[in-house]
Amino acid sequence: MRYAFHDQLDSIFSDLADICRQVETAVRLATEALLTGRADVAEQVISGDVQIDRARERVEDTALALLSLQAPVAGDLRTVVAALRMVSELERMGDLAVHVAKIARLRTPNLAVPEQARETMARMAAVAEDMVSRVADIIDERNVEQAEAVRKDDEEMDTLRRSTFTQLLGKEWTGGIEAAVDVALLGRYYERIADHAVAVAGRVIFVVTGAAPASS
Repeated sequence: MRYAFHDQLDSIFSDLADICRQVETAVRLATEALLTGRADVAEQVISGDVQIDRARERVEDTALALLSLQAPVAGDLRTVVAALRMVSELERMGDLAVHVAKIARLRTPNLAVPEQARETMARMAAVAEDMVSRVADIIDERNVEQAEAVRKDDEEMDTLRRSTFTQLLGKEWTGGIEAAVDVALLGRYYERIADHAVAVAGRVIFVVTGAAPASS
């Protein structure tokens, strides 16, 4: 019976990694739509979010069934509870990718990001996508060392976020108010994707070690 239980736990983590890879694709496509003005790509992200939602529901159903039928304790309970929190973080990351796609769609055929902010925004998107990609592997492998590394990489995202405000508030900004609002929102969305990736990595550390990760 316990072997079956642990097989189900492993299956939950496999499903979490799959959801994370779906989120990675959503972030990549949302960024493509943002930087190219392709409404069809934006629509792909928006319509595809339902798949992430359904996957989240399946993980939640499995985890709640394990809680009610198996009454796990100690490390097993920690793993199930962490999985429930992780899947919520992953779903929110998918929602944030949708927010990026919606801004891209709103501005087509024009681009939401003016040229002077394009490099910074593209870098923020790249950092976010890379963090999500690495978190998928971390979930699969339950790799504490890599989880700690992802948490440290969030510092670059914070630096980039601050640089967007420097641009928007500087005298050199020529993009106008509408573009400034878009850039501010987009920066926030990518920053939050990274924050959620850090949170998921922290959950993996907790599952493996039983200790909350140290503050970064």
